[in-house]
Amino acid sequence: MFIEELWNNPRFFWAVVVTVVVSICLHELAHGLVAIWRGDHTPIEQHRLAPNPLVHMGPLSLICLLVSGIAWGAMPIDRTRLRGRHAEALVALAGPVMNVLIAVVALGLRAIWQRFGHDWGFTATTTARDLKYLLWIFGYVNFGLAIFNMIPVPPLDGSHILASLSPGYDRLIQTLSMTGGTIVLFILVFSTSGKFLWPAADAAAQKVLDFMVGR
Repeated sequence: MFIEELWNNPRFFWAVVVTVVVSICLHELAHGLVAIWRGDHTPIEQHRLAPNPLVHMGPLSLICLLVSGIAWGAMPIDRTRLRGRHAEALVALAGPVMNVLIAVVALGLRAIWQRFGHDWGFTATTTARDLKYLLWIFGYVNFGLAIFNMIPVPPLDGSHILASLSPGYDRLIQTLSMTGGTIVLFILVFSTSGKFLWPAADAAAQKVLDFMVGR
């Protein structure tokens, strides 16, 4: 269980917890802001534009994160109030794009640190090492979150994007939802995606870091 890392590797445990909480909150806020831009003021009406993790994740998600390392978030959106042909796709895409931006910023800061940190005189301190590690985790995890959320399976963002672009896919998903097929499909994807998800996230983070460092 993930919570065992609290004793085995506390630096990893807290780095992941902080990263996931911050990233999910920003991910959901991105959904909400784009929804408002496209005409749906539901996030404002339901007071969801707040930085409080309890607003976006809820107690159960936070507890699951601490125990199992798994968490989720939500942003209320009324698709009937959205303006524009592909407004729903834009709202859905905003979350993964935010995760990519977080990853790039975090890895960019780490790259700057690697290139110029020696001149600052504290690269060898425990605090410096922990902060560099946290920046790496932010990059790595956010690439993973972006890739995972782009899988076109409900309730992931990728399914909303594809449904907005493809009426046929939208009808298929609605049919599967009525029979419970989407739940089975999501469980299957969730249980198997780790085999390619985290290696892909690690590779993406390393390539971005190497590019920024100038290797």
